[in-house]
Amino acid sequence: MPHGTMLQYFHWYMPNDGNLWKQIKSEAPKLREIGFTSIWFPPAYKGSNGGYSEGYNPYDLYDLGEFDQKGSVRTKYGTRQEYLEAIDAVHENGMRVIVDIVLNHKAGGDEQERIKVIKVNPDDRTKAISEPMEIDAYTKFTFPGRNKKYSDFEWDYMCFTGVDYANDTGEKAIFKILNGYGDSWQELITDEKGNYDYLMYNDIDFRNPAVKKHLINWGKWYWYQRNFDGVRLDAVKHIPTSFYDDWLKEMREFTGKEIFTVGEYWAPHSLNLLLKYIDETNHEMSLFDCCLQNNFHVASLSGKKYDMRKIFDYTLLSVYPERAVTIVDNHDTQPLQALEASVEAWFKAIAYSLILLRFEGYPCIFYADIYGAHYKDRGEDGNEYEIWLEKVEELEMLIQARHNNAYGTTRDYFNHKNCIGWIREGDEHHTGCAVLLSNGDDGYKNMEMGKRYFGKTFIDLLKKRKEEVKINKDGWGKFFCQGGSVSVWIQK
Repeated sequence: MPHGTMLQYFHWYMPNDGNLWKQIKSEAPKLREIGFTSIWFPPAYKGSNGGYSEGYNPYDLYDLGEFDQKGSVRTKYGTRQEYLEAIDAVHENGMRVIVDIVLNHKAGGDEQERIKVIKVNPDDRTKAISEPMEIDAYTKFTFPGRNKKYSDFEWDYMCFTGVDYANDTGEKAIFKILNGYGDSWQELITDEKGNYDYLMYNDIDFRNPAVKKHLINWGKWYWYQRNFDGVRLDAVKHIPTSFYDDWLKEMREFTGKEIFTVGEYWAPHSLNLLLKYIDETNHEMSLFDCCLQNNFHVASLSGKKYDMRKIFDYTLLSVYPERAVTIVDNHDTQPLQALEASVEAWFKAIAYSLILLRFEGYPCIFYADIYGAHYKDRGEDGNEYEIWLEKVEELEMLIQARHNNAYGTTRDYFNHKNCIGWIREGDEHHTGCAVLLSNGDDGYKNMEMGKRYFGKTFIDLLKKRKEEVKINKDGWGKFFCQGGSVSVWIQK
């Protein structure tokens, strides 16, 4: 997606006020003006705690804020009508809509069933730690508030591989459901935790042909509501690759569209697993480059001890850039969240320059880095913390530089541990730029812009440096940057 720039338009702690869809609608013209080409919406369907659900505990995929279920009609983000209007506004402003698909599990069942299970070791789910036994679990989903509108499909224990709570005894554990589709978990590409099929709540069993058919039908129904352009697939690590192979094929045939797809396979220390997953899904989807995000996190904590020449080592971007969606932070890595690995504020502009101003990858910007965020929550230690995330002041200018200047041949100058740079030569329609950054002291570097720039003057777009750089007859200039900062030099 050449020069595309995605915005993740939410973070985990958005207010529970039902205003997000209205906010997207009103902000759409400004977002296009900044330079965004795609907007990633949070999950739009009713979660198990209704208007308070972030959407990652889905209850009813057909309820987009239309039915009185789980204590509210609207979702955390608004009503169905407001959602559709937000999509329309994004499309009317020439941007693409990326919807969040959460199909690994369901939560908030309507009725209990007496089911046969085996308790397993949470650290190795292939090992049973009980004999087969019966428990009561909320595995029946009838959606009485929707009353069969759009679909009459009902879920029961035959649709799930496991649960984590026995209602009759109050015991929390991982229970493998004996449902007739196999005594083992579903087949995955890794043996993490023995088998990491089970993540949370009621884990969906894609071996059940009725379930698979229902989710394909739902996908078509969902697209038909407002013709989204792409999907972000949640928790793909825990779902058999064969399911999304078939689901995406059906969706693309039905819509006649590409349906851009990015999966969340979180394995920040296992590049080989990301590559294996892409192979197993026949190169039909991109993945978030969690390895690069982890490099940013580590670099931001390490200061000038980090060797910036290695910032792209062992990343998806470095070996398969066509399938890398690059991020600096997201709703899972932000402070106090499950995968917390946030990038320190001083390093964020540096990290964004590395994903926005190079040719490779498809950058995705985090909501809190554009708007800032303020929230309170409890940490793993049980204490409450108040978090302030400041917006990245340079971010809008970096996005504009991406769309105005970051074109043409790239020449890298990754020849110093702390100070690295590169130039984009530009093309027939765009003047290029020179980028210089340092995680240590103030730096400078001679870099070749190209002979076409002889006699031209370059200035720092970010206004960190006051110098003017004159390009010599051989096409070279001496560029500068502040310590712990980045400068983007463009033609005056």
